[in-house]
Amino acid sequence: MFMSVISGLIVSVDAFFIGLSLGLQKKCKFFYLATINAFLFCLCVLGFFLAERISIPFNTDLIVGFSFIALGSWTILQFFIFGFIKKRKGEEIKISFKTLSLVGLVMSGEAMLITMGITFIFSPDATFLIPFTVAFAHFGYSSLSFFLARTKYMKRIPLAVNHVISGLALITYGLLALFL
Repeated sequence: MFMSVISGLIVSVDAFFIGLSLGLQKKCKFFYLATINAFLFCLCVLGFFLAERISIPFNTDLIVGFSFIALGSWTILQFFIFGFIKKRKGEEIKISFKTLSLVGLVMSGEAMLITMGITFIFSPDATFLIPFTVAFAHFGYSSLSFFLARTKYMKRIPLAVNHVISGLALITYGLLALFL
């Protein structure tokens, strides 16, 4: 049981990058991050109960890795392509709510897959501490980095660099999911 809790804490470190990514976006509020994590908790519980009944015949890291790489690339491209158009029109450059929603959905789906994976590993001795630990660790790590991204030092970073850092954080996690 102790190892399943440690596993939940370790594999949830990726949420640090997601919190950093969301924290660098001016449009994103902490309430949005809390809502994502509430939804994430529900999916972790669902994943725990599903894992007790099914088995997945393919590597879920591929889905998670490619999803985050695609979201990170989209974040960077969206800023440079659409931002250039908006800048020429004199409009303010913001990340879209659709992109923020996709990040939240993928993060929640990824946490559910993590919960299922840990449950598979520790089955039949898996306990309800697995989804609780994964969800709590995601909330803790993402909240910490969200508030670190809002510090006065990070606010001085130019808008273009914020979007590139945000996108690269998502791509980095995608690569970690694929290769580690």
